[in-house]
Amino acid sequence: MIKKFALLAGALALVGCQSSPSSHADTVNLLGTWLIEQVNDHPVIDYSPAKLVFEEGNKLHGNNSCNNFFGSFELQGNQLLLSPSGTTRKACVDALMDQEARVADALPKVRSLAQGEGKLRLFDSEGKLLLILSRL
Repeated sequence: MIKKFALLAGALALVGCQSSPSSHADTVNLLGTWLIEQVNDHPVIDYSPAKLVFEEGNKLHGNNSCNNFFGSFELQGNQLLLSPSGTTRKACVDALMDQEARVADALPKVRSLAQGEGKLRLFDSEGKLLLILSRL
């Protein structure tokens, strides 16, 4: 019995020392503003206002480089669904329009998240990294 307790205590101590990114959304506080640093394999354009803002009541809004958007989100465990439902429609320079298209394409594909090293990573249903965010 003492051996079992010692093994369990040792295992718990090792788990407590791990420094891997958290995959438990219970410890992730999404609320607030997150800057989009990367979309798929593309870093965002310097000085781009691309961001996501998570608010109380599962409200989502932000800027996808050129236009503003709004919608909602659902978070359960490490599962995250983003549902953009509307956007403004102004024209911008081609580079920002291309980046905006990548952001708009990625958002509805998000299915899960992981947080670590000061970043929030959003993945699709197959585990492909879609977005890397940092808190503003």
